[in-house]
Amino acid sequence: MGMTISQKILAYHAGKKHVEPGELINCRVDVILGNDVTSPVAISEFARLGLDKVHDPDSIVLVPDHFTPNKDIKSAEQAKIVRDFARRFGIKYYFDVGQMGIEHCLLPEQGLVLPGDLIIGADSHTCTYGALGAFATGVGSTDMAAAMATGEAWFKVPDSIKFIYYGTLPQWVGGKDLILHTIGDIGVDGARYMSMEFTGEVIDNLSIDNRFTMANMAIEAGGKNGIIAPDDITLAYVQSRAQRPYQIYKSDEDAEYAEIREYDVSKLEPVVAFPHLPENTRPVSEAADIQIDQVVIGSCTNGRIEDLQVAATILKGKKVHPELRVIILPGTQQIYLEALRKGFIETFIEAGCAVSTPTCGPCLGGHMGILAKGEKALSTTNRNFVGRMGHPESEVYLASPAVAAASAITGRITPPQEVVR
Repeated sequence: MGMTISQKILAYHAGKKHVEPGELINCRVDVILGNDVTSPVAISEFARLGLDKVHDPDSIVLVPDHFTPNKDIKSAEQAKIVRDFARRFGIKYYFDVGQMGIEHCLLPEQGLVLPGDLIIGADSHTCTYGALGAFATGVGSTDMAAAMATGEAWFKVPDSIKFIYYGTLPQWVGGKDLILHTIGDIGVDGARYMSMEFTGEVIDNLSIDNRFTMANMAIEAGGKNGIIAPDDITLAYVQSRAQRPYQIYKSDEDAEYAEIREYDVSKLEPVVAFPHLPENTRPVSEAADIQIDQVVIGSCTNGRIEDLQVAATILKGKKVHPELRVIILPGTQQIYLEALRKGFIETFIEAGCAVSTPTCGPCLGGHMGILAKGEKALSTTNRNFVGRMGHPESEVYLASPAVAAASAITGRITPPQEVVR
């Protein structure tokens, strides 16, 4: 029996010819990621081991992005712990304010995560890198500490679900709508501890930015990882960025899947996830006229240049609704600079948006856009749990940059075609 792409990557890193779902294995990891929330815990655990060096300083990437620039004394102290650790142990890939970005936008951009890699990160959205054909998954801070010490981590080989998307994507429908539609179909635990493999003619023609969005939200369906086999679109992205060699893997034709699901997307509308779960999805036409107080466009899910381009296209020459706040968060400094050069930032500011330095900020209710009691936000982020972006009695609706930009103009959840004629 053949293996899936996820099995192949895990087998290689375990030094085995074949692995089966459910098998417990120990693997060498290529990249270990931490941020300003999770790294201090891992650093504390690492200190308990009494080691005077990490296993491989060049395999560790530290990105303080959640509460930076620091919003208070506690967040400043968290960031200092990471900064001091990076200096002490010679961590090459440490990104501070001015160089940093939202971690899951930054690492691919910098060529630090590549096809065929095995990547762990003390952040649940580490699964983003599956868009490049890597096996990437979130772990706890103690696993991060152990990997920094040994260069290894243990895994249970996951079963795989194959998702096949066919048809032609309608205008204003993209990766965010595909993944929200999928999560709405299978539920937030529909792929629990499983590999979500995205395939089909729609994926073959999907841009790399949209692929990142899909892989990013695999965890919202309970997935161990999300993954897309590398192709010419992948290679066009990584070849000029790669900091080291990489390996291409694809699933065997006779690979075994726990389940196969197919979606004809030809008639798919933009999708909105209602409070308080990403699975609570409806077509945007069924969300129309819900009044909102804030729009957020950005995050590790939708903070890339294509996301900003879509938003700028809709907002060009228009104004934000006077009773609405709109916050734009470019994913990295490079994305910010490219958006500036292309005129997107000017468009946003002229429309009445606030443009922030890269940060996770409002996505996790950290800073840069916290919701008050009773307020409603439409956001391109990835989670809308109770209290996710502020007060427990606030509400978060999830959508694409296209829906977010259209809604910014009207002050209510709005299909893009209503404002773009």
